[in-house]
Amino acid sequence: MTIAGSIFLIMLGAILTWAVEFDLAGVDINVVGVILMLGGIVGLIFGIWRLNSVRRTAVTRTTPVTPVATAGPVTPVDTARTTHVYEERRYDDPMV
Repeated sequence: MTIAGSIFLIMLGAILTWAVEFDLAGVDINVVGVILMLGGIVGLIFGIWRLNSVRRTAVTRTTPVTPVATAGPVTPVDTARTTHVYEERRYDDPMV
């Protein structure tokens, strides 16, 4: 569900809750409107969360390091280094 679809559901639910005075047998229009508004709010929160999570990535790279001449034996810690890179995309960047 997109953000525009969520806003549409919120508006439709508000119209059914507060502007429509129509009665159907066995159906309460006000309850249907509240349910649509709640569904729109949940969709809006999910859409915003998804928009933020898609634009942020974390990359871990392991790069070899040339060992420095030491008197002792070379350990694996001396030969490899892990670099953590945090990459954040802007809104004008294309989606991945």
